[in-house]
Amino acid sequence: MNLPRISRRTTLKGLGTAVALPMLDAMQPRAWSAEAVQRPLRMAFLYVPNGKHMPDWLPAAEGNDYELPRTLLPLADLRSDFCILSGLTHKKANANGDGGGDHARALTTFLTGTQARKTDGADIRAGVSVDQIAATQFGKQTRFASLEIGADSGAQSGNCDSGYSCAYSTNISWRNERQPVPKEVDPRLIFDRLFTSGRPGESAEARARRERYNKSILDLVREDADKLQRTVGLSDRRKLDEYLNAIRELEVRIAKATQAPDSDSIALERPQGIPASYEDHLRILGDLVVLAFQTDTTRVSTFVFANEGSNRSYPFLEVPEGHHDLSHHEGKQEKQTKIQKINEFHVTQLAYFLKRMKEVREGDESLLDRSLVVYGSGIGDGNAHNHNNLPILLAGGGGGFVRPGKHIAYPDGTPLTNLYLSMLDAADIHLEQLGDSTGRLAL
Repeated sequence: MNLPRISRRTTLKGLGTAVALPMLDAMQPRAWSAEAVQRPLRMAFLYVPNGKHMPDWLPAAEGNDYELPRTLLPLADLRSDFCILSGLTHKKANANGDGGGDHARALTTFLTGTQARKTDGADIRAGVSVDQIAATQFGKQTRFASLEIGADSGAQSGNCDSGYSCAYSTNISWRNERQPVPKEVDPRLIFDRLFTSGRPGESAEARARRERYNKSILDLVREDADKLQRTVGLSDRRKLDEYLNAIRELEVRIAKATQAPDSDSIALERPQGIPASYEDHLRILGDLVVLAFQTDTTRVSTFVFANEGSNRSYPFLEVPEGHHDLSHHEGKQEKQTKIQKINEFHVTQLAYFLKRMKEVREGDESLLDRSLVVYGSGIGDGNAHNHNNLPILLAGGGGGFVRPGKHIAYPDGTPLTNLYLSMLDAADIHLEQLGDSTGRLAL
């Protein structure tokens, strides 16, 4: 049967709602071939603060046959899907005459490769970040140029680190040298942003109607969904069912995670929409990125697990002390053990995110195969506050650009921005220089 073709930009529409669709067979050219289909490349940049306990992060051997260090064990099932890159450095995160403020410089420099101007006033200055360079190109084909999210709220003013503005400690993405791109932390607001039509006033109207009648966003597009189901083939019907079920499951998880606890023992009221559980918060945020990539709503995202210098405690790991305080372990074994637990927890959340990306199929590839995911920190060892030999992991295949599954050791001092130039090349975006870059990386 000759089924009708549909546009890649087809959405399911309802009151103030536009649910984007994943890649379907009905969106492929009639003369389908692997060469005929131009599947998009995605980029994600995931950040964790305070560095790592490097002895438990860095593999001893290079190449494919290295033994997974303790912190990387949660990624054992994904070993062939990522590379560990050692020796990479951010010299512009060093003081370079500016004194204290390593945490502020670490986050600001991570994607820009530039020295942040030391100020706690309005005259902040850094540089354009790699995600925004990619977004300028990718955003021509997507609804949103980029998606900036995180588990900690940001700030654009105040003194957060030795005379550096809080804008430096809380923003990883910079549209230009004076304009950071604030991140969103509330899953409900991100969900509504991804699944509303964008016409003035309708988002609030749709949300009010949904909450009043306790309806799923899918109830508002049910008529469109049923119509589409009748026009596509069996394979696409199954894919649509799986995708719509995933949206509904995420709605339920957001609703459950944001319900107020039935306890008077909670001293502080959490902002509406933000899960009480840190792990739930990170996983829901990760799922939202996956949905945004799956539907080609955006192809670029930054995801900050916690602001730089975070002193969040982890009582659910039996670590009641603050993360930043523990990172200054002074060689004490007890503190090193606890910081390793925090590091392993973060890598466990990374593993969840990568597995979700690997589960999404696009033809004969996975979403992870078509992506480049950077995970790391702008500080190497938290105790030393160094910015060389950073803990950097690159996941995904980039559409064949990378052969993952190995530890690549570059000469100590190699600019991290060299990696970003290579990633941009994979997206057919060619720059002479980014920040302090000196060339491209062989991957």
